[in-house]
Amino acid sequence: MFNKDNFREDITQFLLSDYGTNIENTSSEILFNVVSKAIMAQLMPIWMDQSNQNKRQAYYFSAEFLMGRAFSNNLINLNVINQVKEIMRELQIDFNLIEDSEMDAGLGNGGLGRLAACFLDSAATHDIPLQGYGIRYKYGLFKQTFSNGFQSESADEWLINGDPWSIRKFDESTTIAFSDFSLRAVPYDVPIIGYQSSTINTLRLWQAEPIHPFNFEAFNNQDYNASTKEKNMAEDISRVLYPNDSNDDGKLLRIRQEYFLSSASLKDLVRSHKKTYGHLTNFHETHAIQLNDTHPAVSIPEFIRLLVDEENFNFEDALKIAQTTFSYTNHTILSEALEQWNVDYFKRILPRIYQIIEMIDDALQKKLTAAGLSLKNRNYYKIINNGKIKMAWISIFGSHSVNGVAELHTEILIKDALKPWYAICPQKFQNKTNGITQRRWLLKSNPELSSMITRLLETDAWIKKLSLLGNLNRYATNNDILNEFIQIKRLKKEQLADYIYKKEDFELDVNSIFDIQIKRLHEYKRQLLNAFHILDLYYRLKENPELKINKRSFIFGAKSAPGYFRAKGIIKFINEVAKLVNNDSSINNQIKVIFVQNYDVTYGEKLFPAADLSEQISTAGKEASGTGNMKFMLNGTPTIGTFDGANVEIVEEAGFENNFIFGARVEELAEINTTYDPHDYYINVEGLKRVVDSLIDGTFDDEGTGMFKDIYDSLLIGDSWQRSDSYFILKDFESYREAQNKADEMYNKPLEFAKMAWTNMAAAGKFSSDRTVLEYSKEIWKL
Repeated sequence: MFNKDNFREDITQFLLSDYGTNIENTSSEILFNVVSKAIMAQLMPIWMDQSNQNKRQAYYFSAEFLMGRAFSNNLINLNVINQVKEIMRELQIDFNLIEDSEMDAGLGNGGLGRLAACFLDSAATHDIPLQGYGIRYKYGLFKQTFSNGFQSESADEWLINGDPWSIRKFDESTTIAFSDFSLRAVPYDVPIIGYQSSTINTLRLWQAEPIHPFNFEAFNNQDYNASTKEKNMAEDISRVLYPNDSNDDGKLLRIRQEYFLSSASLKDLVRSHKKTYGHLTNFHETHAIQLNDTHPAVSIPEFIRLLVDEENFNFEDALKIAQTTFSYTNHTILSEALEQWNVDYFKRILPRIYQIIEMIDDALQKKLTAAGLSLKNRNYYKIINNGKIKMAWISIFGSHSVNGVAELHTEILIKDALKPWYAICPQKFQNKTNGITQRRWLLKSNPELSSMITRLLETDAWIKKLSLLGNLNRYATNNDILNEFIQIKRLKKEQLADYIYKKEDFELDVNSIFDIQIKRLHEYKRQLLNAFHILDLYYRLKENPELKINKRSFIFGAKSAPGYFRAKGIIKFINEVAKLVNNDSSINNQIKVIFVQNYDVTYGEKLFPAADLSEQISTAGKEASGTGNMKFMLNGTPTIGTFDGANVEIVEEAGFENNFIFGARVEELAEINTTYDPHDYYINVEGLKRVVDSLIDGTFDDEGTGMFKDIYDSLLIGDSWQRSDSYFILKDFESYREAQNKADEMYNKPLEFAKMAWTNMAAAGKFSSDRTVLEYSKEIWKL
């Protein structure tokens, strides 16, 4: 496919036609754009050929796609990266400078979005026809910086220099109608390139635009705000991912976003299907739609509306087609994350959708009545209840499949969180343990380790079949191999230290243990527990300067939702701990703490390969799966973590003896659920009271915000919506400290620690998103 001569010519031509310049007189940002466009020009014919194939396909509806940078990843998957680098050298263009000019796409935030991105990569690599549908957020989630230790948010202007990896398809736009205004959904298509595969799938992203962008009459009457009101209302919908919804306006905007994504995507599929078949009676035979959590759950009533109102189906037939078309992935057991919206919101802006939801609810109740359930038992299943609409209930009833994302998570869904649903439709439930793409998280992020793996396996087939890593187990006791492995880890630590110094102006000691916790900031993920241990270790060093420990660099990366007061307080607390520890010369740099700013995929590509310890310390039963744990594992990092989410399966594969598992398990927490008193631990665990009291005794300053008192009260008093220490931080503190001490002791034995790390890497084969997507394809989508 790759034609070097055409590639060179296209670079020169695009520089001239698009920017009126040449190679010698341009910026790295412009070069990134034209080189990317030159690659796009070569793959377009293949991509266009595939976009019109008429066969059963799967469609992934997701509010997030945390893609990361496209440039190098696409060159790797196209198998042309070395050729492009060679041409860049000939043209005297700095490849690394171009690569660093690309900004991470602002299309996602956490594991939900990164999973979606991994799935797209795996599907294209294994020739699975999976297309993504999402929103093209103009300003992403936000750009994070710290000011006096507080998180500050600003617009993530990731599109400021253009986006050469997407194609605007205005002619395939569609109209989205709310009760108070209508707008246009304009698609932008992104190629999803499989690794050394003939498949190029598509991620279609919708941009919200006004039908009438400018009211000339209002402008002429000098009412300038009114002249662009429609434009602003429309563009607000695709302006920001997860807008703050602390008040009614924010909640209404969230609902508008979810409906915008759902309606635009479904109208697109209906249009293309009718173009081919002329009718929709067989729609479910050619389409499998996966709902990635409840954000796109409104797709089910919207699809039924389209069939009933626009295609003259009766409701019963429309519901049956929907139930055979949709499937639903549950990502959480947290009640606050199982979306429920006020009835009034839907009545106000989506009255017809509300009527359809009432019809779905009525159909469900009739089915339950026919099955012999009493009125009392039927109440649990009401989709509309106490003035709220349960989006998860719509997703379950309106789908043919419901899956959890790790074995423990699915077990909790079946036995606890969704037990009544499992009782009436057990055939719907199944597990699909999450995975990650080894192309980005090993081949791209850690080329040094990748080369070593290929050499030892005498094949690079692991890049598409990760289970082959199991053949590396035979080297786990080979000291020469382990020493080479240790040197690669040190190199990755040096690279990370250089990167952090450039980004944060902070020096790391590469001889220290790199102890890393990088994930979305939420109380259940327990960054606070990590901070308490650091502070306790600091106090112990102060009391005993002769305390024998390895030097330790604690590295955090996380964003808090803008309206999540307590999470933002935890960020401030960690930064206060860092300021105390880092500026105390009396501890002789034994420990250092850094909270990196604006953690994203590109930062992750540096952090995961460099870690010595992977912090996966969520409260047992709260983390659905986690995928960061898998990225660390794949790069040869032992887990220090609870028996939660995919940690359970990680230790099943790699062994308890090769990880540091601590803390109460789900069963124990269930037993003490009504009797737990955090004061018992606060008083009796050595050193714990001191670190908890630091929140309120003047050790740290939250500048009058009340953040630290709020955290303190949440641990020992509780509030109106949750009891004290609801995430069992104080209970697990001592067990966590013991696990940290054990990890420190093991690190003193370099070859033994390297064996643990190597064994984790060799056991990571199960956790490829290739395996996960192939399971979805066969067992849910029936492709």
